Amino acid sequence: MSTDLNIPIDRSSPVPLYHQVVQGIEAAIHSGTLESGSRLDNEIELASKLKLSRPTMRKAMDELVRSGLLVRKRGVGTQVVSNQVRRHLELSSLFDDLKRTGQEPTTEVLEFRHGKADESIAQALDLTSGVNVYHFTRLRSVGGKPLALMENWVRDDITEITEEGLRQLGLYQILRDAGVNFRLASQRIGAMVADTRQAGLLDAETGSALVTMERTAVDDTGRNVETGHHVYRADSYSFEMTLVQR
Repeated sequence: MSTDLNIPIDRSSPVPLYHQVVQGIEAAIHSGTLESGSRLDNEIELASKLKLSRPTMRKAMDELVRSGLLVRKRGVGTQVVSNQVRRHLELSSLFDDLKRTGQEPTTEVLEFRHGKADESIAQALDLTSGVNVYHFTRLRSVGGKPLALMENWVRDDITEITEEGLRQLGLYQILRDAGVNFRLASQRIGAMVADTRQAGLLDAETGSALVTMERTAVDDTGRNVETGHHVYRADSYSFEMTLVQR
């Protein structure tokens, strides 16, 4: 059975019509209105319902297929692949990105301590070995489904960080509220398979694919503010980037 779409089209908007369709379907997928496996009407029917031309609808569907949100199956039609979170590669936090797309993330603080940094963390944050840092691990979920397991270390000379604060706000929001102006970050994206602990926390199969990210963020005074290691369910999360010819 196909799923009806109610996408508002604003013909006076500077946003191209096909992109309004893309944004509408993305929003429906991210909100859960379109669940994984949902089947859409064919392009002719969709174009008719939205009062758009067939080429406009085809262009929108092609973009959603290329982005991995939809798949075309012979004899079945067009289906939703997953409600994957797609995150642009920029200096922002997962919490911020989810809120910006209208989603309501929840955070469980699994571990929290304030104590001496080991040598590798002190080096990453450009601190003297043995000084105190905040160290915590959080499980971030969306719609009750686990998405990311995040371990971070933050220098303690900026502001007090509490477990309750981390449950309510994203880390970057806490630091921005304390006056931090983020300027740049070194970041590495990779992949791994889930071990038993990670699989259990992320509600995934042991050995399933995970996206990994390591990041150290720097503020406008040159301080290395925080460093972290995050893992994400690969079936629910991806990064996007724009490549420029030099």
